[in-house]
Amino acid sequence: MDIRVLLNGPLKLRHLVLILTIAEQGSIVGAAKHLYITQPVVSRGLREAEDVLGAPLFERGPRGVRPTDFAEVFIDHARAIVGHVQQATQHISEIADATVGSVVVGTYVAGANLLLPRAIASLKRQRPKLNVQVREATPDRLTNGLIAGDIDVVVGRLSPLKENSLLQQAALYHEPFQVIARPDHPIFSVNGELGLADLCEYPWVLPATATTLRGELEQAFTKEHLELPEQQVECSSPITLRALVAETDYLALQPYTLANADAALKIVDLRIDGIGQTVGVTMLLEKYRSPAVVLMLKCLEIAATDIRNSINSRTYTGVRGAAK
Repeated sequence: MDIRVLLNGPLKLRHLVLILTIAEQGSIVGAAKHLYITQPVVSRGLREAEDVLGAPLFERGPRGVRPTDFAEVFIDHARAIVGHVQQATQHISEIADATVGSVVVGTYVAGANLLLPRAIASLKRQRPKLNVQVREATPDRLTNGLIAGDIDVVVGRLSPLKENSLLQQAALYHEPFQVIARPDHPIFSVNGELGLADLCEYPWVLPATATTLRGELEQAFTKEHLELPEQQVECSSPITLRALVAETDYLALQPYTLANADAALKIVDLRIDGIGQTVGVTMLLEKYRSPAVVLMLKCLEIAATDIRNSINSRTYTGVRGAAK
């Protein structure tokens, strides 16, 4: 397409904002309230966009609207465009005043307890006036935030990206998951070297079904020709998991950095090989990043180096469960 066509093109940035807001709010009325405009303005803007694209974007129903297949494809591109415009505005403001700026970091458990706090502390020592916002949410919500431009970088466990993704990743360190128990748990009274079979006698807090961690744990037990413990609780809440382990005989898995920093928990001297996570950063695919984001990434890299060295120096005297 000749770029000059876009000068007077019928599809405007306001149309993209309207479509994104309708999708997020789930109704025309909700979008109007969110944008502080009238419902007829939203409806007219949606009709204009649908006329330009030549396809219906939402199916109307008694309880709101639902994106069509056409909208599902279009929405990802709209998020990226609006996000780039928002970031460009922010970057220009930061360049105009190099002493200030802002960075929004998304996170979900991995890296939130050690890596991110250390990096933020380092960042604030260098740029005291820089505004840092931390948002915790599920991975899918954080991904949407990245694409929309609401989040600059996400810190957490890295998962494979989809083909033709708008995102890129950078690994910072790899850490194993440890078996944890309360300090006076009977498991610490067992004489001799521990094997995975010894842990089956106790109740377990297991990762949620269909998660990567659950699959890795099941594979480890299968390699040892063992069934998962009969007494089990399936849990995806870190707070609930910690309380169960700290106050009962339940065992569970936790990342090394979390387990090692919690005085209410103790690491069982048995490492299950093949169970771990790669912690890193996820960002939008783009060439330019604001000075604040660049500095944040550098601080994360420095903090990750110290954590990586700490993990690598950890030694185990017990037998490793689940042979390599």
